[in-house]
Amino acid sequence: MKTYLGKMRGQPVKRAWVGWQDAFWSWVGAFTGMAVICWLSSAWLSQQLLIVGSFGATSVLIYAAPESPFAQPSHVLFGSVLSAGIGVACYQLLGATPLSMALAVSLSVLGMQLTHTVHPPGAAAALIAVGGGASVHQLGWWYPLLPIGAGSIVMLVIAILVNNLARHRRYPRYW
Repeated sequence: MKTYLGKMRGQPVKRAWVGWQDAFWSWVGAFTGMAVICWLSSAWLSQQLLIVGSFGATSVLIYAAPESPFAQPSHVLFGSVLSAGIGVACYQLLGATPLSMALAVSLSVLGMQLTHTVHPPGAAAALIAVGGGASVHQLGWWYPLLPIGAGSIVMLVIAILVNNLARHRRYPRYW
């Protein structure tokens, strides 16, 4: 029992200082990515949902932690679309119930791990598919493609353009 509880103490960690230049490029990417998605949503796709809460977390990964495996394009796109599809399936089979929400999240984690496309906001996309309300439910099987797939592609294009403007950044690390 002592060993088990001892694991919960954690260990001291030395964190690298984030300089103002890195923070600035993260801000530029996050602002530009969300601004483009919001503009597309209001100007061209005003009848469609394009803004999803999981995009906020995706922004943190691809703009502030672009070296993370979770931020690489295959993870962002395929992990999010796969998870959104799992969420839609859970909603259509079980409705917006606590069981379907739990299954959507847990099955999306399983699916992303088995396909090597783990992207934490993907689990949020699955949860939103079940509990997101009428505007999400009306999209049905379009939800994984629009907004999730299209929004992910927009943010990835901006991440590739912005992250590579800085001399000290390289994105993506792999496809």
